[in-house]
Amino acid sequence: MRLIQFETADRTRAVGVVAGDKIETVNGVKTMRELALKAIEAKKSLSALVSELGTGATVDYDELVSSQRVLPPLDHEDPAHTLIAGTGLTHVASAAARDQMHQKLGGSADETLSDSMRMFKWGLEGGKPSGGKPGVQPEWFYKGDGDIVVRPGADYPIPSFADDAGEEPEVVGLYVIGSDGKPYRLGFALGNEATDHVMEKKNYLYLPHSKLRFCSYGPELLVGDLPSHVQGQVRIRRGSEVVWQKDFPTGEDNMCHSLVNLEYHHFKYNQFLRPGDVHVQFMGTSVASFGDGFTTQEGDVFEIESELFGRPLVNAIKRTTEKVGMSGVTSL
Repeated sequence: MRLIQFETADRTRAVGVVAGDKIETVNGVKTMRELALKAIEAKKSLSALVSELGTGATVDYDELVSSQRVLPPLDHEDPAHTLIAGTGLTHVASAAARDQMHQKLGGSADETLSDSMRMFKWGLEGGKPSGGKPGVQPEWFYKGDGDIVVRPGADYPIPSFADDAGEEPEVVGLYVIGSDGKPYRLGFALGNEATDHVMEKKNYLYLPHSKLRFCSYGPELLVGDLPSHVQGQVRIRRGSEVVWQKDFPTGEDNMCHSLVNLEYHHFKYNQFLRPGDVHVQFMGTSVASFGDGFTTQEGDVFEIESELFGRPLVNAIKRTTEKVGMSGVTSL
């Protein structure tokens, strides 16, 4: 089952089941978060609750897309109660690259590796523990709260101080914290964890700065578990021309960490277990145009798709003309 969250013609919110080119509106709920909290309270799966609630009015999917009424598939009415975070160094690009990486890491003393390569090696060795025990910690970063999310189809605002506006195609885990203080996963969505790669390349300690950029995920929520292998495609359009494209493999078969391990090391912190909060976790990427020497330009359009997730996630980039950030601090 795939679900979306959208605005109706009168701009109220609704949740819908994807049925081909039509969206069947779910009865009795206005938001995905409301649906999730009802399912948690009733101790039912999302799919079971949707079946129980039933569907009503049917909406044309193309019309929702063209009028930009498709919303991120999960959010919170108060953006401060949505936490956007991510993990890095979680993927290997391909079987060949994996073999080469293993050979290089296997013949290197730990103390001779860079910090990034050392962390990647730790993931290879201990990122998929068995027996229910936690594995090695992944790289983790904070992106922002709900205010840095743009809806599917909308432009990314690029601040004047940014050095780059690059894409990172990823799978995103979507979670709600129940009234019992436990995290509940609704499912997964496609995501673009836009990053300032030029800034990051200057010094790896700039990585936290490089991640504080707008992002997007959706348009559809895949309910349930993620297959162990997921194949996606990412492309960049400049006008009518595709100027860069690549396949991106994801899922645990292509990762050095299990999803359970990534989730454990996020939700082990008590401050992330506030009832009612929404968490959006980017799970890492295997490709990026910056790695191929490609430079994005204002107006470029990112398209990320995988048949598993239904419709593609599409966003363009746009330099903002508004003043971004504060001009100074006032002493009181």
